[in-house]
Amino acid sequence: MQKKGKSRFVSFIIFTGIIFISCNKQSVNYNDSQVFRYNEHSNILSLDPAFAKDISDIWAVNQLFNGLVQLDDQLNVQPDIATSWDISEDGKTYTFHLRSDVRFHKHELFGKDSTRVVTAHDFQYSFDRLSSPKVASPGKWTMQHVNNFHAENDSTFVMELKKSFPPFLGLLGMKYCSVVPQEAVDFFGSNFRSNPIGTGPFKFKLWVENTKLVLRKNNHFYERDANGTQLPYLESVAITFLPDKQSEFLQFIQGSIDFLNSIDPSYKDDILTVDGELDIRYSNVVSMVKAPYLNTEYLGIFMNASDDPTQSELIRKAINYSFDREKMILYLRNGIGIPAVHGFIPMGLPSFNKMEGYTYQPEKAKELIEKYKLESGNSFPEITITTNGQYVDLCEFIQREVGNLGLKVTIDVVPPSNLRQDKSKGNLPIFRASWVADYPDAENYLSLFYSKNFTPNGPNYTHFQDNLYDNWYEKAITITDNSERYLLYQKMDSLVMSKAPVIPLYYDEVVRFTRKNIKGLGVSPTNMLTLKRVQKN
Repeated sequence: MQKKGKSRFVSFIIFTGIIFISCNKQSVNYNDSQVFRYNEHSNILSLDPAFAKDISDIWAVNQLFNGLVQLDDQLNVQPDIATSWDISEDGKTYTFHLRSDVRFHKHELFGKDSTRVVTAHDFQYSFDRLSSPKVASPGKWTMQHVNNFHAENDSTFVMELKKSFPPFLGLLGMKYCSVVPQEAVDFFGSNFRSNPIGTGPFKFKLWVENTKLVLRKNNHFYERDANGTQLPYLESVAITFLPDKQSEFLQFIQGSIDFLNSIDPSYKDDILTVDGELDIRYSNVVSMVKAPYLNTEYLGIFMNASDDPTQSELIRKAINYSFDREKMILYLRNGIGIPAVHGFIPMGLPSFNKMEGYTYQPEKAKELIEKYKLESGNSFPEITITTNGQYVDLCEFIQREVGNLGLKVTIDVVPPSNLRQDKSKGNLPIFRASWVADYPDAENYLSLFYSKNFTPNGPNYTHFQDNLYDNWYEKAITITDNSERYLLYQKMDSLVMSKAPVIPLYYDEVVRFTRKNIKGLGVSPTNMLTLKRVQKN
């Protein structure tokens, strides 16, 4: 029976490969070696930057659109369509000076020349659209700090904030804030999602939803490399939508796609060694790169859970000390991830806190549990961790470690949608969660503990509240000096860890695999896919 099933699976892969190749032969008439191919098993919902919420949409939109600024792989804000900017002394007014050589992709909508230059008025339109309740963009929140904006002339765009917010430039680097042409949005309406016209290194060619997306080189792209060569180097980008991750892996190993992002449990033991290195069998044809990812995986503790043992700081700290994060990463994730033995702010941010947080100290954990039993009179404390199916192994690891120390742990496995709803409503004493940064500033993480951000109206799922912390938070977002603000961020991170409303598990890592003939594909802590400097030899 196993052989028969395997034979059917191989036949399926061969069949899909034939379709993949035949589609390519029908749709392209250029050098196939200059096509960058990858698979998006999560599918793509929209190519409109105003709706670029999920990573699959963001990756595609990043090839098609540009904004005022962009982030490099070290998360530094760099010029994009804006060549430079001035910030007022009070940190509230931003004046952007725009390039004069940026053009929208060629389209008959632009008349005789089939294209036109981007001006500051296009940004005024794009940000008005992003802010409009009628559009209902999930990225509308990026404008929440903005009081008003206007085009001073064709090359000068001014934005005024309600109050100083130092992470603002990083926010503008998000794809939500891309420039779009009003002519195209007016003409296509809601179908702009499948007829995108931007300014990026690649332009839209073909989208057969759930099957294939093709982008072609934009020969009028304004960026050049250090030698003056116009970007991009590639002729085309081809994206397929195989939903099965194991099929995607086989396509990659066979050379049908050029790039594989992240690791799936179904094949991680095949391509990785137990300590997280590339298996020697693939070293001649595959390259692997890892980097810190702005994602903290953690257990959250609802701080208003009536008589639950987790309301005691003794129990919260005991759980933090009770399990070996390094062993957990090594054996359950093949070494992918960095043990979270510091604070909540992940590695990859300049304000990462190098303090020693909760390391593996089982004797200390046991003492804290015994102290809780003595003080509370509860001789048989029990806690429940709620998770979805993807993280059961991590929770079971913690269950065994904590259970050996005298604290019984029950694991409740629920669907992801239930987990999201219940943690937002405060129905779960302990819940598994993660926080991926929306923009590259630690304020994004620290906002989870600001008392005015209680769920369901904000991201404070634990309902942590501390007056000193709130005062520091409000002060931090007014400090324009980065070094001073980062120091205060670290103090806030330390304060949170001392109260233990969360149990950090690990700081995630970006893991990328490419075929050996791919050069120039960088990696950033935001896991952005940028293809304008990629070469395929």
